[in-house]
Amino acid sequence: MIKTKDIKTLFESGYVRVYDLQYAPDKHYYNASRRVKEELAAAKSGEAFRNMLPDAVSCFVILDVKGKKPRLLLSYEYRYPAGRYLLSVPAGLLDPQDRAEKEALLHTAIREIREETGLSVSEQDTVKVVNPLVFSTPGMTDESNALVCAVLHRKEMPPLSQKGAKGSELFDGFCMPDRTEAQSILKKGTDDRGIFYSVYTWAALLYFVSDLWREE
Repeated sequence: MIKTKDIKTLFESGYVRVYDLQYAPDKHYYNASRRVKEELAAAKSGEAFRNMLPDAVSCFVILDVKGKKPRLLLSYEYRYPAGRYLLSVPAGLLDPQDRAEKEALLHTAIREIREETGLSVSEQDTVKVVNPLVFSTPGMTDESNALVCAVLHRKEMPPLSQKGAKGSELFDGFCMPDRTEAQSILKKGTDDRGIFYSVYTWAALLYFVSDLWREE
């Protein structure tokens, strides 16, 4: 654990901060984070670290339509650092009001699914936490995501919408592979447009084709 006094803020904005983590005399490591200094993972005690909430939630959404093959619901979302639309899972940051909820991760997931797909989670559906917190690239940031699976049971294919996009969010349609098609995307390492995708999309594809979503 690095003490707060050994952390120096190098850059700060409303969306990202860069910190100098001095882990030994004249030894520096740099961290790009969404968190304020007091909430950095590196400065947390062991107990606080084990109980912290992630920055965001990524959702594995599976459409289980009666009489049809189950499909993984993905979308094409514009990712500014990559400069193009990438095959993505519904995802978003935990808002302050989400953090106040008893089931903060599930509450965030349900909200993001509604905003990015137009689908509302009902009592007949199953929503569960796959992993409460995974780090993105801990070599350069302490940003983290929870992984949540939502299995939506429907009698017929529901209408989808991306009109709930907010702020900088831009979408370009959906991709709904069945198990065989998802395996193909995994093997190719690119989507059907020949574009690379994020590790969270890879995790969703793998979770789907492994049938782990079917387990109680």
